[in-house]
Amino acid sequence: MTHIAPLEAVEVETGPDPTASIIWMHGLGADGHDFEPIVPELKLPASLPVRFVFPHAPLRPVTINAGMVMRAWYDVFDLEERRGEDEAGVRASQPLVEVLIAREQARGIPTARIVLGGFSQGGVMALQTGLRHPKRLAGIAALSCYLPLARSLPAEASPANRDVPIIMAHGSYDDLIPVARAHRSRDRLQELGFRVTFREYPIPHAVCPEEIRDLASWVGEVLSSQG
Repeated sequence: MTHIAPLEAVEVETGPDPTASIIWMHGLGADGHDFEPIVPELKLPASLPVRFVFPHAPLRPVTINAGMVMRAWYDVFDLEERRGEDEAGVRASQPLVEVLIAREQARGIPTARIVLGGFSQGGVMALQTGLRHPKRLAGIAALSCYLPLARSLPAEASPANRDVPIIMAHGSYDDLIPVARAHRSRDRLQELGFRVTFREYPIPHAVCPEEIRDLASWVGEVLSSQG
């Protein structure tokens, strides 16, 4: 297997000797600093020291943005998905996330204490990677996104993560990824037997304080339930 170097990432630890990790992927055109401010807003308890890993996606041309080169986990051909998904791009980024999971393991964090999360494209990659990861994760947080490569998921889903806690959150007024698409993704996951908590907020393609509070509560639950 070809060696893949870990992506550069911003790291924030909420206390000494972290006992859990949250790997959080940013959205299109952003970078690892984008969600760095969310760490103090989550107000995680001192008894739960967590290492946040905010990787920078690779640089690539993005079709919907006139081919401009920016940080992106995969290409976007058009908002309506008339040309379909960039399956090759999604699959190429999946091992980059897997390497980050392996690095946390190497630093002493068991996979059952690792949360995969992300916003928009980052949430897509959290679902893509987490549902296929061979070892049980603590949870998957998917904000303002959708389920990628849904047709291949039944054959590719990992038995280890069939009951992994999933939280999906979306804005009712999202004009980039319509909430109806998120509803379809949630419904498909539930049809396949996955446990999905779904939250909807009266916002556009963004996050809001109530959403952050709900995410903090969910993180506390999934990490406390994993020892």
